[in-house]
Amino acid sequence: MDKKAVVIGGGMAGCEAAQIIASYGIDVDLYEQKPARFSPAHKSEGLAELVCSNSLKASRLGSASGLLKEEMRLMGSLLVPAAEKTAVAAGGALAVDRELFSAAVTRAVSENPRIRLHREEVDTLSFDCPAVVATGPLTSDKMAEAIGRLTGEESLSFFDAAAPIVSAESVDRSVVFAASRYGRGEDDYLNCPMNKEEYEAFFDALVHAEQAPRHDVDEKLKVYEGCMPIEVMARRGPDTIRFGPLKPVGLRDPRTGHRPWAVVQLRKENAAGTMYNLVGFQTNLKWGEQKRVFSMIPGLQDAEFVRYGVMHRNTFLNSPKLLGPDFRLLGDKTANPLWFAGQMTGVEGYMESAMSGLVAGHALAREMLGLAPFALPEETMCGALCRHVSTPNADFQPMGANMGLLPPLPERVRDKKLRYLQTAERAINALKAELAEKDFTGFFAASEAHLRQQAEEQA
Repeated sequence: MDKKAVVIGGGMAGCEAAQIIASYGIDVDLYEQKPARFSPAHKSEGLAELVCSNSLKASRLGSASGLLKEEMRLMGSLLVPAAEKTAVAAGGALAVDRELFSAAVTRAVSENPRIRLHREEVDTLSFDCPAVVATGPLTSDKMAEAIGRLTGEESLSFFDAAAPIVSAESVDRSVVFAASRYGRGEDDYLNCPMNKEEYEAFFDALVHAEQAPRHDVDEKLKVYEGCMPIEVMARRGPDTIRFGPLKPVGLRDPRTGHRPWAVVQLRKENAAGTMYNLVGFQTNLKWGEQKRVFSMIPGLQDAEFVRYGVMHRNTFLNSPKLLGPDFRLLGDKTANPLWFAGQMTGVEGYMESAMSGLVAGHALAREMLGLAPFALPEETMCGALCRHVSTPNADFQPMGANMGLLPPLPERVRDKKLRYLQTAERAINALKAELAEKDFTGFFAASEAHLRQQAEEQA
């Protein structure tokens, strides 16, 4: 009898899990509730829909996000190459055209002969085979109730927010200038410069603007740090956002030749460059207030907002009490093994979410086939994140890729850039050794070719 697995959720984590399980020769039933049912934040019927931002963070190896992607490439990621093929200019970051990215992933999944895509909602955790639950932080009420009944644990709830998008033609290019910080990239961002007076007026309007009501939450719930609303961040102090998303370092206003007091950056939302999103401007302000306050930004006085920012509640598992380092549910709670994946496990970020699906998919497939499991080395970013979500922690919070998660090098390297690069190279070598030991080296060539290309570009 052919082996079969189930994956619930067609987001980043679910798609990675489904395709890697299928690569082992196991048939996969992938369930996605759209278009029969949409969450408050999702609008597209496509798989792997990006909601909060179109940026997948830094791409260079000597960065936490770049290292994470390279490790995922070694483990057979579907989403990393799909993102690179649908990238839009974003300096040193990997940002994508959301529609093209989703279409590429949807096509790859739909055309995989081992994956059967079901467009229907699932509200049970009773399966006749091993399964990965990757329903995301916007899990439907019925599925959330089923998870609650199974785990007997209270979940952690946060707020997540998305930034507004403006049309490119409505941006005043006599004020706004194209540039990337320190010349990284080919003028990939549009920059709205503010002098001191303009910033102070904008800041005052921002912190006093009226927020949209949140009927489904209470005041005890935390704000999700990875998508902190700009108005919440601003209330921490007058310079918080000026040293955060509005930092002017590495930029000079061509009109003055000087560094602005603050800068709002706009990043391409699509490959055609007809839309731009306000970088770091996730918000829960009322739509009318967004129009009023954000139009105070120099260059956006006549901006056409093609989408206003929105805020929604995200729910996370108490993963350190529930999950193992491969994201498997601990204990014999179900008739068949069950894994969880995605942001609901407490990994923060798009690619971190996808990574958890990749790891869970490998773990499920290898257990079904009686193969030795991966033991992700502690030097790797994937291994560090897996340990974070599975290590007991009384104050557990979501965590994204960062170099602070990794053990220090044997000898101190003072130069930060060199230290990070050596840390990343150590991680890649450790992961390659682990994969080679498990006879899984099929993706080495693609990874090595990508690293050579990166080195040539940096040189």
